[in-house]
Amino acid sequence: MSLIFEKLCKNLLLEHFGLIIQTVASDMFQHGPRTLNQMKVTTKHPISKIKESLCVLIKFGYVVYEQTDRGIVYTLDVEKVITILRYPRYMYFVKTFCGDEAEMMLEDVLKNGYERASQIIVKTYQRLEQFPPERRSTVPVLKEKFDLLVKNQFLMRSLCSNTLSDVPTDKPDFNMPSLNVKALTRLIQGNEVDAGDNNIYWKINNDRFTQDLRDQILVKSIAKRIDDNAGELMRQLLYLMYLRTASWADTSIPIPVTEIKEAMKKNFPSILPYLDQYLRIIEEDSSKFIERVGDSGGGQYSVNMKEAFHQLTWVVLENIVMERFGLKAARIFRLVHRHKYIEQEKIQQIAMIPAKEAKHLTYTLLEENYLQIQELKKPGLSTAPTKIFFLFHIDLNQVARMTIEHCYHALYNIIQRRDYEINSNKRMIDKQLRMQTLTSNMKEHGATEEQLAEIAEMMTPSEKLQLEKVQERIKKLGANEFSIDETLFILQMYIRYHR
Repeated sequence: MSLIFEKLCKNLLLEHFGLIIQTVASDMFQHGPRTLNQMKVTTKHPISKIKESLCVLIKFGYVVYEQTDRGIVYTLDVEKVITILRYPRYMYFVKTFCGDEAEMMLEDVLKNGYERASQIIVKTYQRLEQFPPERRSTVPVLKEKFDLLVKNQFLMRSLCSNTLSDVPTDKPDFNMPSLNVKALTRLIQGNEVDAGDNNIYWKINNDRFTQDLRDQILVKSIAKRIDDNAGELMRQLLYLMYLRTASWADTSIPIPVTEIKEAMKKNFPSILPYLDQYLRIIEEDSSKFIERVGDSGGGQYSVNMKEAFHQLTWVVLENIVMERFGLKAARIFRLVHRHKYIEQEKIQQIAMIPAKEAKHLTYTLLEENYLQIQELKKPGLSTAPTKIFFLFHIDLNQVARMTIEHCYHALYNIIQRRDYEINSNKRMIDKQLRMQTLTSNMKEHGATEEQLAEIAEMMTPSEKLQLEKVQERIKKLGANEFSIDETLFILQMYIRYHR
């Protein structure tokens, strides 16, 4: 684990949970698995505060614990901490596929770590009461939305336990309890009743969201390279893959064309007359997302996840090189990738770049670790310098890991800059918030247009202009954070498939 990754995770914990929890997590970052007494010595916090912090971190799944000879030892799961960056994407994904009510339910789980189904439904109902009547939902509808979240495996059980021996196994449990709708209605009214789910808690299924984000990237990539019909075909191929292959397998079990045709006929019939052409185009495309593996039954195709992210990683790195060093440097990088091992003179000849400039760009990429150099001796000759030649090549694993570190650094800088913008303009932001609250309250009490105009004049034109600039900068930082995290995700998927 690198220093910048540690700093990024600490920043995320500080932003979302506060200083004490960040200090406790930082102790586990630095020293690894720790007992309660060890944390008390190093953090200088009271035992009660450390216990509270550990409870919160355990509730959100960022800390795991086990019984050892030293007592109970707590370990920070750093890979879970970084998923905080993807919570907005999780919510948007659920909103797209399950609706607004499901998004609110997921948001409640993300805020609390885990929660009972009855409490999630009650809180969502109470939130919806603040909306216009046409946007509200009944208790049975909310129960169906929660069932949909569990059915799609976005949520899974996290059973409440009082002792270590009661901790459930890692095997996901998606069995939905029998909720009493009448009891849920009474809970909404403020009565204390059992809705049928005591000691049954639900947490997010990070693995499922990671799969969905992975699949979304593949579908978007094919749609961008070919068209939307090809993207929809890729989506159906991924769905058929899950019916016969483990979610994280490198390559799917062969899928017969007959099954592909049935799926497209049912879900996307307009593409059916051109299905064979689309399959051939995707198969022959350099992305290599699918490959033909047999001819029986009209043909069989396999989805190659490992190769797909191998190709996507090359595209990402080529774009990064082009943005950092220019088009000619990207041409050299692409050339070395194609030839695997190549001499300096051949780079100059094939890339059609002046010798001096080609040499400068090649050694710039070498200095920045995007290229590596291998020394070879001519057989049967002495070891004098003139008898040695050098080949440039790319170590993809090394470059991908280096770029992941760059992504961590960029994300850390973005968060730091956003915090600086907010803190530097806190007075104006708070003033605008007070004005919005006051305006809302005045409208509810039937304020006139003149009264509302007086409230709007509380902020001067220069303050409004400056605030607009600040909000625009914060918006751009948020967009950049999203883009960098998507790049980071692709590289992490590559490392996952190529360990």
